[in-house]
Amino acid sequence: MFNPISWIKPVIAQAHCDIPCGIYDPVSAKIAAQTVQKMVLRIQALEPADSSDAAARQDYVNKIARYVTVKDEHAEVCKRELAILWADYGWPNTPAGFDVHATFNAALKLAGQCKQNVDMAKAEELVATCDAVATAFWATKGETYSDPHAAARYGS
Repeated sequence: MFNPISWIKPVIAQAHCDIPCGIYDPVSAKIAAQTVQKMVLRIQALEPADSSDAAARQDYVNKIARYVTVKDEHAEVCKRELAILWADYGWPNTPAGFDVHATFNAALKLAGQCKQNVDMAKAEELVATCDAVATAFWATKGETYSDPHAAARYGS
């Protein structure tokens, strides 16, 4: 009996990354880092509830739980986006003085520290490191990096 499937030979696809179209943009990591920073700000600004007010205590506990969850989730998103960019982008024409591996390694560790703690200095450093990555990334494409909407996106 003739089996047409036996004539088809699978070919192994070769791609340089998870997204073979080659579209990369460090802004997704930065937005995640800014979200971490904003959650740290909200956690630090939250006033503990009066111990005699059960509803206020519950509201406080719920807010803390939500803020911490969002902080940790976005720190992980930042790590994932940076790891993909680090591993999958070819980094041609890397600017002088930019150490790709050391910068990404530091950024991934910062994102992990932001998950472990509520530390504004670490959150700010993570955002700044994402900006450094973006500056180097866009330089490899002959572009100057700027993020004119960063303050508006972060809000008050």
